[in-house]
Amino acid sequence: MEEFAAGSATLRGEAAHHLGRVLRAEPGQLCELSDGQCVWLARTDGVGRDEIQFSLVEPLPAPVATVRIDLLLAIVKFDRFEWAIEKATELGAEEIVPLAADRSEKGLIAAAGKRAERWKRILAESAQQARRLRIPDLRNAAKPREAFQASAAPLKLLLSEREGARPLREVVEPVAQALPKNSGAARVAIAIGPEGGWTDAEFAAASASGFVEVALGANILRTETAVCAALAAVQYAFGAFRAKRGD
Repeated sequence: MEEFAAGSATLRGEAAHHLGRVLRAEPGQLCELSDGQCVWLARTDGVGRDEIQFSLVEPLPAPVATVRIDLLLAIVKFDRFEWAIEKATELGAEEIVPLAADRSEKGLIAAAGKRAERWKRILAESAQQARRLRIPDLRNAAKPREAFQASAAPLKLLLSEREGARPLREVVEPVAQALPKNSGAARVAIAIGPEGGWTDAEFAAASASGFVEVALGANILRTETAVCAALAAVQYAFGAFRAKRGD
């Protein structure tokens, strides 16, 4: 949805086609609409081939995130990568950066640019399914060093299988506990490598950019499993401690 104005809204393009032709929307139906900033309950007035008109009924309470997660995710086989970004969207990722890691398959890296539009559709559909306020941002594929340096998150986590990696809980919970009661959403970057793990050069680049090596447990996880486990753990930590403070 582009914007709400003067008690009405218009949905155009592929989203309108999906709602009108696939979901078979009819005049008079009630829908929830979001422009990325707020949510309205709306009634369909007119259903066209590529455009749907709505009248706004009432504003709805918008969910307030307790944590913003930036996911830096190594490119792996596309079926698994796409499953991972779908679940990352459901679990609240705000930004996804595909990583052309040293151990990512070179053919997949070369083809990643052609998959970007498909990945954006996956994010949009997953955000709608999860009733999120906005769709995550999908960045261009980048080398890990570049992505690490560009991260502005105060808390930066690098999933690691190396001995000495700290338990994720040990790193995250003190940060969540220390947040002021009425502070805005915390921002956390989570970097997850490919099958085969990070190279020594990538570990060094991450460390130089302030990333902390963390582990999810004793077992070795597939990339897509690690995405779900890490995002769920971070959401739980920040959500749980905000709830305890009465937010």
